[in-house]
Amino acid sequence: MDTQMTETLEAIYDRCVANEDNIITVLQEIQKEFGYIQEKVVLWFAERSNIPASKFYGVVTFYSQFHQNPRGKNIVTVCCGTVCHVKGASRIISKIHEDLKLKEGQKTTKDMKFTLERVNCVGACSIAPVVLVNEKVLGKVTPSKMVKSLKAYKD
Repeated sequence: MDTQMTETLEAIYDRCVANEDNIITVLQEIQKEFGYIQEKVVLWFAERSNIPASKFYGVVTFYSQFHQNPRGKNIVTVCCGTVCHVKGASRIISKIHEDLKLKEGQKTTKDMKFTLERVNCVGACSIAPVVLVNEKVLGKVTPSKMVKSLKAYKD
């Protein structure tokens, strides 16, 4: 681990200890700083705080807001709830895979511009199927509309 990373971690640690923050807040701070939760960072915090790494991983793996792998600049989130599913979420996902040239099981493009995620429900059934791009809600999406929408983020 390099000096800059260690200094950043010390700053997060000091801030969180001063505020008596919980593990969730610590992990949110780590993810905000680095973009995802790295194993070496969890191990550093576990040792520094004298809290077992398993407690950190229990939180990381329970809450979907935490990510253990690098994510793309643009996050494309497809709702796969019942209404979105019935209205074609799987076709939209297939089209996004094709358009972004993602292989089976691949979530992030090689150039790190896009990450494709699926969620159970975004709570916007009246405009299903729904896709979020960087938290911008797109409703009544079709596969062709999705490709057009992604074009703006490719440039």
